[in-house]
Amino acid sequence: MPTPRKTIAIVDDDASVRKALERQLGAAGYRCATFESAEEFLLVARILKPACLLADIHLGGMSGIELRRRLLSAGSQLPVIFITAYEDQAIRAEAHATGCVDFLTKPFEPSRLMDALERCMNP
Repeated sequence: MPTPRKTIAIVDDDASVRKALERQLGAAGYRCATFESAEEFLLVARILKPACLLADIHLGGMSGIELRRRLLSAGSQLPVIFITAYEDQAIRAEAHATGCVDFLTKPFEPSRLMDALERCMNP
């Protein structure tokens, strides 16, 4: 019996980024669930039960870091990889303080993302 594919939740307010990540991760054998906002993701997070969350830092409403904090306060141990187009050392430090697996600045090498996902799947 084949191993079920793990689901990666992608939260990014840019549709082209969501689509590109979904293609890349799908080609690597992952199932993807995409969301344009943190609020949209939170509506289904418990039902979806993703193996990892890939979240943009700067979203239209709640930020990726605030999303991570909400998940932690609810007792979630969901591993998170943050992505952003804006390099900012203070934001990077804040993201790492939440216990994220990685912090990737767009554009990033696909191999960096795959390495981070491997760390999520095999801590």
